[in-house]
Amino acid sequence: MKKIISLLFLVVLFSSCNEYQKALKNEDVAVKYEMGTKLYEEGKYTKAIRLFEQIATSYRGKPQAQKLFYMFSQSYYKTNQFYLAGYQFESFVSSYPKSEKVEEAAFLGAKSYSKLSPIYSLDQTDTHKAIDKLQNFIDSYPNSTYLPEANTLVKALAEKIEKKVYENAKGYNTISDYKSALVAFDNFINDFPGTPYKEDALYYRLDSAYKLGINSVQDKMQERLLVAKKAYTNLIAFKADTKYKEKADDMLVRVEQDLQKFTK
Repeated sequence: MKKIISLLFLVVLFSSCNEYQKALKNEDVAVKYEMGTKLYEEGKYTKAIRLFEQIATSYRGKPQAQKLFYMFSQSYYKTNQFYLAGYQFESFVSSYPKSEKVEEAAFLGAKSYSKLSPIYSLDQTDTHKAIDKLQNFIDSYPNSTYLPEANTLVKALAEKIEKKVYENAKGYNTISDYKSALVAFDNFINDFPGTPYKEDALYYRLDSAYKLGINSVQDKMQERLLVAKKAYTNLIAFKADTKYKEKADDMLVRVEQDLQKFTK
C-alpha cells in the first residue's frame, strides 16, 4: 500500500511539474495566467513569479491585470524579494487607486522597504527611505487597521538611526578625536532630545571635553576645562545618580585642580 501511495504521489508530482513546464513554454498568455494563479493559490510563489514575469506586459490594461499584479506583488513579498515587492506594490497602488486591495498594497509596499533596512552599523540610506515610505502611508491612511504596525515599524527604524548617530559620535571619542566628538555629541543631543542614550551621550561628551581640556596647550586649557566643567554640570543635572557618577566626580576634581592654576 505504501509503495502504491508513493507511486501515485510521484505520478501527481511529475504531472504537476510537466504542466508547469508546458505552461512556461506555451505562447498562450491565458494558459500562463491560469497556471500562475493556480501555483499562487497553492503557495508556490517562486514558480508563479516566473509565469507572471512572462505575461505582465501583455496583461496591462486588461480586466485580469489588477488580480495579476496583486498576485505578482504578493509573490515577491512572500519570497522575501523585498526590493521587487516594494516596487510592484507601489506600481499597483498607482495603477489601481480604487482597488479594494490598495490600502493593503500601500502598507506592504512600505513594509517591504523596511525589510531592506540593514543593521545600524551600516549605511542607513535604506532606513531613511523606509521611514519616508511608511510615513507617507500613515499620512495617506490615518484610520488604517495597519496603522499600529506602521507606527511600530517607524519607531524601530528611527531607533536604529538614533543608535547609528550615537555610535558614530562615540567612535570619535574612542579614537581620541575629542574635538569632533564634542561636535557630534552636541548634534546628537540636540537632534534626539528624548533619546534613551542621553545619559551615555552626556557622559562621553564630558569625557571628551575633559580629555581635550587636560591635554591642551596652556593658552587653550582654561577655556576647555570650563567646557568640561559645564559638561559635568549637564550630566548631573540630567541624572544626579548617574551610573557614571564616580568617574565624573574624579574628572571634576582634576578639572578644578587644573583651573586653580589660572586663578593665582
